[in-house]
Amino acid sequence: MLNYNPLHCLPSAEDLPDSDYTPVDNELQDLIPSLLKAILAWLWTNRMDWFFGVDMGIYYDPELPPIVPDGFLSLGVERVFDENLRLSYVLWEEKVMPIMALEVVSHKRRGEYSSKKKMYAEMEILYYVVYNPQRRRKAPLEVYRLVNGEYVLQRGNPVWLSEIGLGIGHERGTYQGITRDWLYWYDKQGVRYLTPEERAIAAEQRATTAEQRTQRLAEELRKLGIDPDSLS
Repeated sequence: MLNYNPLHCLPSAEDLPDSDYTPVDNELQDLIPSLLKAILAWLWTNRMDWFFGVDMGIYYDPELPPIVPDGFLSLGVERVFDENLRLSYVLWEEKVMPIMALEVVSHKRRGEYSSKKKMYAEMEILYYVVYNPQRRRKAPLEVYRLVNGEYVLQRGNPVWLSEIGLGIGHERGTYQGITRDWLYWYDKQGVRYLTPEERAIAAEQRATTAEQRTQRLAEELRKLGIDPDSLS
């Protein structure tokens, strides 16, 4: 009897383009999701059950081109396949739908409030996050949660994403030397998690403070006629 597996007939990630080759028209479309991914890499350094894609194609139908969010998060998947990493996110291989999709709006609209929003709802992606830095009268960050097949706007800044165990919000800060409004992850109390740059600066400050304390102690010992080197 012939053993037939339909998955064998579907293209693999290696057979598919890894994006739609459409260049981003705003640098923030790369920087903002990359910052969120970098913070996660610190927070979840010991976890290997998550993946955050940046400008990567999600293949949901072998007959259609991928949909390419600016960023997306999946839980319950392998973080790393092998040293070559993922080329794209192929749903019939991953078997896990992303839990969150992120779009950063630029001057050139790309269907963030219409076609992409509808597509993500049809794919049953639980959270849809839209950041529009051009807005002045409306909130620049909108977080939607899928309820009965429709996206419902969640109020607040940050917004707690219980299924992820993190909050997402925006505030002014500095990343890669650029001071502006950025997206960040938050804990349940609304406290922002530090970026890798901020962690490095804090560690350097702690090391400098400890060295200064050691130097002051050594000076006090010398005043008392004690050689601090003889105590080591």
